[in-house]
Amino acid sequence: MTHPWRTRRWLSERLSLAQRVTLLTSAAVGLTVAVVALAVYLQLRSQLQHSLDDSLEQRARSAAESGLATIGTLGGIPPSAFAAADVRIAVVRGSLVTPQSAAGYVGRPEIDVAYGRSPESMRTVDAANGSFRVVAVPAGPQSALVLAQSMTPTEQVLERLGLVLWAIGLAGVLVAGVSGWAVADNGLRPVRQLTAAAERVSRTQQLRPIAVSGDDELARLTVAFNSMLMSLDASRTRQQQLVVDAGHELRTPLTSLRTNIELLSQADTAGGLEPQARAELLADVRAQLSELTTLVGDLVQLARDEPLRSDPMPLDFADVVRAGVERVRRRAPGVRFVDKLEPWLVHGEAPMLERAVTNLLDNAAKWSPPDGTIEVRLRGGQLTVADEGPGIAERDRPHVFERFYRSREARTLPGSGLGLAIVAQTAQRHGGVVDVSSSPSGGALLSLRLPGEAVRR
Repeated sequence: MTHPWRTRRWLSERLSLAQRVTLLTSAAVGLTVAVVALAVYLQLRSQLQHSLDDSLEQRARSAAESGLATIGTLGGIPPSAFAAADVRIAVVRGSLVTPQSAAGYVGRPEIDVAYGRSPESMRTVDAANGSFRVVAVPAGPQSALVLAQSMTPTEQVLERLGLVLWAIGLAGVLVAGVSGWAVADNGLRPVRQLTAAAERVSRTQQLRPIAVSGDDELARLTVAFNSMLMSLDASRTRQQQLVVDAGHELRTPLTSLRTNIELLSQADTAGGLEPQARAELLADVRAQLSELTTLVGDLVQLARDEPLRSDPMPLDFADVVRAGVERVRRRAPGVRFVDKLEPWLVHGEAPMLERAVTNLLDNAAKWSPPDGTIEVRLRGGQLTVADEGPGIAERDRPHVFERFYRSREARTLPGSGLGLAIVAQTAQRHGGVVDVSSSPSGGALLSLRLPGEAVRR
Protein backbone atom coordinates (compact mmCIF):
# COMPACT_ATOMS: atom_id res chain seq x y z
CA MET A 1 0.00 0.00 0.00
CA THR A 2 1.36 3.39 -0.99
CA HIS A 3 1.57 5.87 1.87
CA PRO A 4 0.04 9.35 1.28
CA TRP A 5 3.30 11.15 2.11
CA ARG A 6 5.11 9.11 -0.54
CA THR A 7 2.49 10.14 -3.09
CA ARG A 8 2.87 13.80 -2.11
CA ARG A 9 6.65 13.49 -2.32
CA TRP A 10 6.40 11.89 -5.75
CA LEU A 11 4.09 14.68 -6.95
CA SER A 12 6.38 17.40 -5.60
CA GLU A 13 9.41 15.82 -7.29
CA ARG A 14 7.86 15.03 -10.67
CA LEU A 15 5.42 17.90 -11.25
CA SER A 16 5.74 21.66 -11.21
CA LEU A 17 3.66 23.78 -8.86
CA ALA A 18 1.31 24.83 -11.68
CA GLN A 19 0.86 21.20 -12.71
CA ARG A 20 0.13 20.17 -9.11
CA VAL A 21 -2.44 22.96 -8.77
CA THR A 22 -4.07 21.87 -12.03
CA LEU A 23 -4.07 18.21 -11.02
CA LEU A 24 -5.49 18.88 -7.56
CA THR A 25 -8.16 21.23 -8.96
CA SER A 26 -9.21 18.67 -11.55
CA ALA A 27 -9.27 15.90 -8.95
CA ALA A 28 -11.33 18.01 -6.54
CA VAL A 29 -13.83 18.99 -9.23
CA GLY A 30 -14.00 15.45 -10.55
CA LEU A 31 -14.69 14.06 -7.08
CA THR A 32 -17.33 16.71 -6.46
CA VAL A 33 -19.02 16.07 -9.81
CA ALA A 34 -18.94 12.30 -9.19
CA VAL A 35 -20.58 12.66 -5.79
CA VAL A 36 -23.22 15.06 -7.12
CA ALA A 37 -23.90 12.89 -10.17
CA LEU A 38 -24.26 9.77 -8.02
CA ALA A 39 -26.61 11.58 -5.67
CA VAL A 40 -28.71 12.87 -8.59
CA TYR A 41 -28.80 9.45 -10.23
CA LEU A 42 -29.85 7.63 -7.04
CA GLN A 43 -32.43 10.28 -6.18
CA LEU A 44 -33.96 10.24 -9.66
CA ARG A 45 -34.04 6.43 -9.76
CA SER A 46 -35.76 6.38 -6.39
CA GLN A 47 -38.28 8.99 -7.51
CA LEU A 48 -39.05 7.17 -10.78
CA GLN A 49 -39.52 3.86 -9.02
CA HIS A 50 -41.66 5.45 -6.32
CA SER A 51 -43.80 7.15 -8.96
CA LEU A 52 -44.16 3.90 -10.90
CA ASP A 53 -45.14 2.00 -7.73
CA ASP A 54 -47.76 4.58 -6.78
CA SER A 55 -49.20 4.54 -10.29
CA LEU A 56 -49.36 0.72 -10.47
CA GLU A 57 -50.87 0.41 -7.01
CA GLN A 58 -53.53 3.02 -7.74
CA ARG A 59 -54.46 1.46 -11.09
CA ALA A 60 -54.53 -2.03 -9.60
CA ARG A 61 -56.88 -1.00 -6.78
CA SER A 62 -59.12 0.93 -9.19
CA ALA A 63 -59.33 -2.09 -11.48
CA ALA A 64 -60.03 -4.45 -8.57
CA GLU A 65 -62.77 -2.16 -7.24
CA SER A 66 -64.38 -1.98 -10.71
CA GLY A 67 -64.72 -5.79 -10.77
CA LEU A 68 -62.36 -6.33 -13.67
CA ALA A 69 -61.09 -9.58 -12.11
CA THR A 70 -64.63 -11.05 -11.80
CA ILE A 71 -65.91 -10.42 -15.32
CA GLY A 72 -65.15 -13.38 -17.48
CA THR A 73 -61.74 -13.43 -18.96
CA LEU A 74 -60.57 -9.99 -17.92
CA GLY A 75 -63.84 -8.43 -19.00
CA GLY A 76 -63.53 -9.70 -22.55
CA ILE A 77 -60.38 -7.65 -23.16
CA PRO A 78 -57.82 -9.71 -25.06
CA PRO A 79 -54.39 -10.03 -23.36
CA SER A 80 -52.75 -8.61 -26.51
CA ALA A 81 -54.41 -5.27 -25.80
CA PHE A 82 -52.65 -5.05 -22.44
CA ALA A 83 -49.40 -6.11 -24.07
CA ALA A 84 -49.71 -3.25 -26.57
CA ALA A 85 -50.15 -0.84 -23.68
CA ASP A 86 -46.94 -2.27 -22.12
CA VAL A 87 -48.96 -3.36 -19.15
CA ARG A 88 -49.47 -6.94 -18.14
CA ILE A 89 -52.63 -7.92 -16.19
CA ALA A 90 -53.54 -11.25 -14.66
CA VAL A 91 -55.97 -12.72 -12.18
CA VAL A 92 -54.91 -15.23 -9.56
CA ARG A 93 -57.65 -17.48 -8.17
CA GLY A 94 -56.16 -19.77 -5.63
CA SER A 95 -53.14 -21.07 -7.42
CA LEU A 96 -54.58 -20.60 -10.95
CA VAL A 97 -53.29 -17.79 -13.11
CA THR A 98 -55.33 -16.23 -15.91
CA PRO A 99 -54.03 -15.83 -18.58
CA GLN A 100 -51.51 -18.62 -18.49
CA SER A 101 -48.90 -16.45 -20.23
CA ALA A 102 -48.70 -14.33 -17.07
CA ALA A 103 -47.33 -17.22 -15.07
CA GLY A 104 -43.77 -15.89 -15.77
CA TYR A 105 -44.17 -12.92 -13.44
CA VAL A 106 -46.64 -14.40 -10.93
CA GLY A 107 -45.18 -16.21 -7.99
CA ARG A 108 -45.49 -16.92 -4.28
CA PRO A 109 -46.04 -13.26 -3.17
CA GLU A 110 -49.02 -12.86 -5.52
CA ILE A 111 -50.53 -16.22 -4.43
CA ASP A 112 -50.18 -15.14 -0.79
CA VAL A 113 -52.22 -12.01 -1.61
CA ALA A 114 -54.92 -14.20 -3.29
CA TYR A 115 -55.20 -16.40 -0.19
CA GLY A 116 -55.25 -13.35 2.06
CA ARG A 117 -51.93 -14.11 3.73
CA SER A 118 -50.59 -10.74 2.59
CA PRO A 119 -52.49 -7.47 2.07
CA GLU A 120 -50.57 -6.69 -1.14
CA SER A 121 -47.20 -7.22 -2.79
CA MET A 122 -44.82 -5.05 -4.82
CA ARG A 123 -41.67 -6.41 -6.36
CA THR A 124 -39.41 -6.42 -9.41
CA VAL A 125 -39.37 -9.50 -11.61
CA ASP A 126 -36.77 -10.28 -14.25
CA ALA A 127 -38.60 -12.04 -17.10
CA ALA A 128 -37.41 -13.27 -20.46
CA ASN A 129 -38.51 -10.03 -22.18
CA GLY A 130 -37.14 -7.64 -19.57
CA SER A 131 -37.70 -6.43 -16.04
CA PHE A 132 -41.19 -5.75 -14.71
CA ARG A 133 -42.51 -4.01 -11.66
CA VAL A 134 -45.31 -6.28 -10.38
CA VAL A 135 -48.09 -5.30 -7.95
CA ALA A 136 -50.82 -7.60 -6.59
CA VAL A 137 -53.93 -6.46 -4.68
CA PRO A 138 -56.89 -8.45 -3.32
CA ALA A 139 -59.76 -8.81 -5.85
CA GLY A 140 -62.28 -11.08 -4.10
CA PRO A 141 -62.41 -14.37 -2.23
CA GLN A 142 -59.13 -16.18 -2.84
CA SER A 143 -58.49 -13.86 -5.78
CA ALA A 144 -55.87 -11.23 -6.57
CA LEU A 145 -55.45 -8.79 -9.42
CA VAL A 146 -51.90 -8.51 -10.72
CA LEU A 147 -50.50 -5.62 -12.80
CA ALA A 148 -47.00 -5.73 -14.27
CA GLN A 149 -45.37 -2.62 -15.76
CA SER A 150 -42.28 -2.95 -17.92
CA MET A 151 -39.30 -1.07 -16.50
CA THR A 152 -37.58 -0.73 -19.85
CA PRO A 153 -38.61 2.94 -20.35
CA THR A 154 -37.42 3.80 -16.85
CA GLU A 155 -34.12 2.01 -17.39
CA GLN A 156 -33.65 3.81 -20.69
CA VAL A 157 -34.24 7.17 -18.97
CA LEU A 158 -31.75 6.27 -16.25
CA GLU A 159 -29.24 5.08 -18.85
CA ARG A 160 -29.51 8.34 -20.78
CA LEU A 161 -29.24 10.25 -17.52
CA GLY A 162 -26.08 8.34 -16.64
CA LEU A 163 -24.55 9.18 -20.03
CA VAL A 164 -25.46 12.84 -19.58
CA LEU A 165 -23.97 12.92 -16.10
CA TRP A 166 -20.79 11.27 -17.35
CA ALA A 167 -20.53 13.82 -20.13
CA ILE A 168 -21.15 16.70 -17.71
CA GLY A 169 -18.59 15.26 -15.30
CA LEU A 170 -15.90 14.90 -17.97
CA ALA A 171 -16.64 18.39 -19.26
CA GLY A 172 -16.47 19.74 -15.72
CA VAL A 173 -13.11 18.06 -15.12
CA LEU A 174 -11.74 19.44 -18.40
CA VAL A 175 -13.03 22.92 -17.63
CA ALA A 176 -11.61 22.67 -14.11
CA GLY A 177 -8.26 21.55 -15.48
CA VAL A 178 -8.10 24.42 -17.96
CA SER A 179 -9.31 26.89 -15.35
CA GLY A 180 -6.86 25.55 -12.78
CA TRP A 181 -3.99 25.83 -15.23
CA ALA A 182 -5.03 29.39 -16.13
CA VAL A 183 -5.37 30.38 -12.48
CA ALA A 184 -2.07 28.75 -11.55
CA ASP A 185 -0.31 30.26 -14.53
CA ASN A 186 -1.64 33.74 -13.76
CA GLY A 187 -1.31 33.46 -9.99
CA LEU A 188 2.24 32.12 -10.10
CA ARG A 189 3.47 34.80 -12.48
CA PRO A 190 4.90 36.86 -9.57
CA VAL A 191 6.61 33.73 -8.28
CA ARG A 192 8.19 33.18 -11.69
CA GLN A 193 9.26 36.81 -11.71
CA LEU A 194 10.86 36.35 -8.30
CA THR A 195 12.58 33.20 -9.53
CA ALA A 196 13.86 34.96 -12.64
CA ALA A 197 15.03 37.90 -10.51
CA ALA A 198 16.88 35.59 -8.11
CA GLU A 199 18.49 33.76 -11.04
CA ARG A 200 19.45 37.10 -12.59
CA VAL A 201 21.03 38.25 -9.34
CA SER A 202 22.96 34.99 -9.08
CA ARG A 203 24.07 35.22 -12.70
CA THR A 204 24.78 38.94 -13.14
CA GLN A 205 25.10 40.28 -9.55
CA GLN A 206 22.66 43.06 -10.56
CA LEU A 207 20.27 43.90 -7.72
CA ARG A 208 17.45 45.48 -9.70
CA PRO A 209 14.01 45.42 -8.02
CA ILE A 210 11.03 43.94 -9.87
CA ALA A 211 7.71 45.64 -10.51
CA VAL A 212 4.94 45.17 -7.93
CA SER A 213 1.32 44.81 -9.00
CA GLY A 214 -1.71 44.28 -6.79
CA ASP A 215 -1.88 44.05 -3.02
CA ASP A 216 -2.23 40.33 -2.35
CA GLU A 217 0.17 37.95 -0.61
CA LEU A 218 2.35 37.56 -3.71
CA ALA A 219 2.58 41.34 -4.04
CA ARG A 220 3.74 41.56 -0.43
CA LEU A 221 6.23 38.79 -1.15
CA THR A 222 7.53 40.84 -4.07
CA VAL A 223 7.85 43.92 -1.84
CA ALA A 224 9.75 41.86 0.73
CA PHE A 225 12.02 40.51 -2.01
CA ASN A 226 12.68 44.04 -3.27
CA SER A 227 13.50 45.13 0.28
CA MET A 228 15.94 42.26 0.54
CA LEU A 229 17.56 43.31 -2.74
CA MET A 230 17.87 46.87 -1.49
CA SER A 231 19.44 45.66 1.75
CA LEU A 232 21.87 43.48 -0.19
CA ASP A 233 22.73 46.37 -2.48
CA ALA A 234 23.29 48.70 0.48
CA SER A 235 25.41 46.07 2.22
CA ARG A 236 27.48 45.52 -0.90
CA THR A 237 27.90 49.26 -1.35
CA ARG A 238 29.06 49.61 2.25
CA GLN A 239 31.43 46.70 1.80
CA GLN A 240 32.90 48.20 -1.36
CA GLN A 241 33.20 51.59 0.32
CA LEU A 242 34.85 49.99 3.31
CA VAL A 243 37.40 48.28 1.08
CA VAL A 244 38.10 51.49 -0.83
CA ASP A 245 38.40 53.57 2.31
CA ALA A 246 40.49 50.94 4.06
CA GLY A 247 42.84 50.77 1.12
CA HIS A 248 43.17 54.54 1.15
CA GLU A 249 43.79 54.70 4.89
CA LEU A 250 46.22 51.78 4.89
CA ARG A 251 48.27 53.29 2.07
CA THR A 252 49.63 56.16 4.21
CA PRO A 253 51.15 54.17 7.12
CA LEU A 254 52.39 51.46 4.77
CA THR A 255 54.11 54.05 2.57
CA SER A 256 55.74 55.67 5.60
CA LEU A 257 56.88 52.30 6.90
CA ARG A 258 58.34 51.36 3.55
CA THR A 259 60.14 54.71 3.31
CA ASN A 260 61.64 54.41 6.79
CA ILE A 261 62.69 50.82 6.24
CA GLU A 262 64.37 51.78 2.96
CA LEU A 263 66.18 54.64 4.74
CA LEU A 264 67.42 52.24 7.39
CA SER A 265 68.55 49.78 4.75
CA GLN A 266 70.39 52.43 2.74
CA ALA A 267 71.96 53.86 5.89
CA ASP A 268 73.23 50.46 6.96
CA THR A 269 74.74 49.95 3.50
CA ALA A 270 76.42 53.36 3.63
CA GLY A 271 77.87 52.87 7.08
CA GLY A 272 74.92 53.46 9.41
CA LEU A 273 73.14 56.43 10.96
CA GLU A 274 73.92 58.47 13.97
CA PRO A 275 72.50 56.85 17.12
CA GLN A 276 70.11 59.73 17.73
CA ALA A 277 68.83 59.75 14.13
CA ARG A 278 68.50 55.98 14.16
CA ALA A 279 66.55 56.10 17.43
CA GLU A 280 64.22 58.76 16.01
CA LEU A 281 63.67 56.72 12.85
CA LEU A 282 62.92 53.57 14.84
CA ALA A 283 60.52 55.50 17.09
CA ASP A 284 58.76 56.72 13.95
CA VAL A 285 58.51 53.12 12.70
CA ARG A 286 57.05 52.00 16.03
CA ALA A 287 54.50 54.80 15.96
CA GLN A 288 53.47 53.87 12.43
CA LEU A 289 53.19 50.20 13.39
CA SER A 290 51.00 51.16 16.35
CA GLU A 291 48.85 53.31 14.08
CA LEU A 292 48.59 50.47 11.57
CA THR A 293 47.67 47.99 14.31
CA THR A 294 44.96 50.31 15.61
CA LEU A 295 43.62 50.85 12.11
CA VAL A 296 43.47 47.12 11.38
CA GLY A 297 41.72 46.51 14.71
CA ASP A 298 39.18 49.21 13.96
CA LEU A 299 38.55 47.75 10.51
CA VAL A 300 38.00 44.29 11.96
CA GLN A 301 35.62 45.74 14.55
CA LEU A 302 33.59 47.58 11.89
CA ALA A 303 33.63 44.62 9.51
CA ARG A 304 31.79 42.52 12.09
CA ASP A 305 28.22 42.68 10.85
CA GLU A 306 26.70 40.13 13.21
CA PRO A 307 24.06 41.26 15.71
CA LEU A 308 24.52 41.31 19.46
CA ARG A 309 24.92 37.83 20.87
CA SER A 310 21.71 36.21 22.07
CA ASP A 311 22.80 36.05 25.74
CA PRO A 312 24.22 39.48 26.67
CA MET A 313 25.54 39.83 30.20
CA PRO A 314 24.03 42.25 32.72
CA LEU A 315 26.63 44.79 33.81
CA ASP A 316 26.93 48.18 35.43
CA PHE A 317 27.72 50.70 32.71
CA ALA A 318 29.33 52.95 35.32
CA ASP A 319 32.04 50.33 35.94
CA VAL A 320 32.74 50.15 32.21
CA VAL A 321 33.05 53.94 31.98
CA ARG A 322 35.25 54.08 35.06
CA ALA A 323 37.64 51.50 33.60
CA GLY A 324 37.78 53.46 30.34
CA VAL A 325 38.57 56.70 32.17
CA GLU A 326 41.47 55.06 34.02
CA ARG A 327 42.89 53.65 30.81
CA VAL A 328 42.76 56.94 28.87
CA ARG A 329 44.06 58.90 31.89
CA ARG A 330 47.28 56.89 31.67
CA ARG A 331 47.53 57.61 27.94
CA ALA A 332 46.93 61.33 28.32
CA PRO A 333 48.58 62.42 31.57
CA GLY A 334 48.42 66.09 30.59
CA VAL A 335 44.62 66.14 30.61
CA ARG A 336 42.47 66.23 33.73
CA PHE A 337 39.43 63.96 33.89
CA VAL A 338 36.43 64.81 36.06
CA ASP A 339 33.87 62.04 36.25
CA LYS A 340 30.49 61.80 37.91
CA LEU A 341 28.97 58.40 37.31
CA GLU A 342 25.65 57.02 38.46
CA PRO A 343 25.04 53.24 38.37
CA TRP A 344 23.14 52.06 35.31
CA LEU A 345 22.37 48.40 34.58
CA VAL A 346 22.60 47.41 30.91
CA HIS A 347 22.60 44.09 29.04
CA GLY A 348 25.41 43.85 26.54
CA GLU A 349 28.99 42.88 25.73
CA ALA A 350 31.48 44.51 28.06
CA PRO A 351 34.49 44.53 25.64
CA MET A 352 32.45 46.21 22.93
CA LEU A 353 31.06 48.84 25.31
CA GLU A 354 34.49 49.48 26.82
CA ARG A 355 35.95 49.98 23.35
CA ALA A 356 33.24 52.53 22.52
CA VAL A 357 33.77 54.45 25.77
CA THR A 358 37.55 54.45 25.23
CA ASN A 359 37.09 55.85 21.73
CA LEU A 360 34.92 58.68 23.07
CA LEU A 361 37.52 59.53 25.71
CA ASP A 362 40.46 59.25 23.29
CA ASN A 363 38.70 61.61 20.90
CA ALA A 364 38.16 64.13 23.70
CA ALA A 365 41.78 63.81 24.88
CA LYS A 366 43.10 64.31 21.37
CA TRP A 367 41.27 67.61 20.98
CA SER A 368 41.76 68.93 24.51
CA PRO A 369 44.39 71.60 25.05
CA PRO A 370 47.31 70.98 27.47
CA ASP A 371 46.05 71.02 31.07
CA GLY A 372 42.49 70.89 29.71
CA THR A 373 39.61 69.30 31.56
CA ILE A 374 37.34 66.53 30.28
CA GLU A 375 34.03 66.11 32.08
CA VAL A 376 32.59 62.57 31.98
CA ARG A 377 29.05 62.17 33.29
CA LEU A 378 26.70 59.18 33.37
CA ARG A 379 23.14 59.87 34.41
CA GLY A 380 19.94 58.03 33.50
CA GLY A 381 21.75 55.83 31.02
CA GLN A 382 23.23 58.78 29.08
CA LEU A 383 27.01 59.11 28.98
CA THR A 384 28.31 62.57 28.04
CA VAL A 385 31.94 63.47 27.35
CA ALA A 386 32.68 67.22 27.18
CA ASP A 387 36.09 68.67 26.31
CA GLU A 388 37.54 72.17 26.10
CA GLY A 389 38.83 71.87 22.56
CA PRO A 390 37.82 73.86 19.47
CA GLY A 391 34.55 71.96 19.12
CA ILE A 392 32.96 70.47 16.02
CA ALA A 393 31.70 72.70 13.24
CA GLU A 394 28.04 72.55 12.29
CA ARG A 395 28.88 71.25 8.82
CA ASP A 396 30.80 68.31 10.29
CA ARG A 397 28.35 67.19 12.99
CA PRO A 398 26.09 65.05 10.72
CA HIS A 399 29.17 63.10 9.58
CA VAL A 400 31.35 62.64 12.66
CA PHE A 401 30.02 59.11 13.27
CA GLU A 402 30.57 57.98 9.66
CA ARG A 403 33.39 55.65 8.72
CA PHE A 404 36.66 57.31 7.74
CA TYR A 405 35.17 60.77 7.97
CA ARG A 406 37.68 63.35 9.10
CA SER A 407 37.09 67.08 9.29
CA ARG A 408 39.49 69.56 7.73
CA GLU A 409 41.07 70.25 11.09
CA ALA A 410 41.54 66.53 11.84
CA ARG A 411 43.35 65.62 8.63
CA THR A 412 46.67 66.88 10.00
CA LEU A 413 46.34 64.80 13.18
CA PRO A 414 46.93 61.06 13.62
CA GLY A 415 43.89 58.83 13.44
CA SER A 416 41.84 56.80 11.00
CA GLY A 417 38.38 58.32 11.36
CA LEU A 418 36.99 55.00 12.63
CA GLY A 419 36.81 55.56 16.40
CA LEU A 420 33.48 57.40 16.49
CA ALA A 421 32.06 55.04 13.81
CA ILE A 422 32.74 52.17 16.24
CA VAL A 423 30.89 54.12 18.94
CA ALA A 424 27.86 54.50 16.65
CA GLN A 425 27.97 50.82 15.71
CA THR A 426 28.13 49.76 19.37
CA ALA A 427 25.20 52.00 20.25
CA GLN A 428 23.13 50.54 17.41
CA ARG A 429 23.85 46.95 18.46
CA HIS A 430 22.82 47.71 22.03
CA GLY A 431 19.67 49.61 21.05
CA GLY A 432 21.16 53.00 21.94
CA VAL A 433 21.79 56.32 20.19
CA VAL A 434 24.69 58.75 19.82
CA ASP A 435 24.65 62.52 19.50
CA VAL A 436 27.03 65.46 19.14
CA SER A 437 26.68 69.07 20.28
CA SER A 438 28.69 71.85 21.94
CA SER A 439 29.88 71.79 25.53
CA PRO A 440 29.38 74.80 27.85
CA SER A 441 33.08 75.63 27.42
CA GLY A 442 32.77 75.71 23.62
CA GLY A 443 34.30 72.32 22.98
CA ALA A 444 32.65 69.14 21.75
CA LEU A 445 29.96 67.31 23.70
CA LEU A 446 29.52 63.70 22.61
CA SER A 447 26.82 61.53 24.16
CA LEU A 448 25.98 57.83 24.20
CA ARG A 449 22.58 56.72 25.52
CA LEU A 450 21.86 53.04 26.26
CA PRO A 451 18.62 51.39 27.41
CA GLY A 452 18.68 49.89 30.88
CA GLU A 453 17.58 50.54 34.43
CA ALA A 454 18.91 52.28 37.50
CA VAL A 455 20.84 50.16 40.00
CA ARG A 456 19.43 50.24 43.51
CA ARG A 457 22.00 49.99 46.25
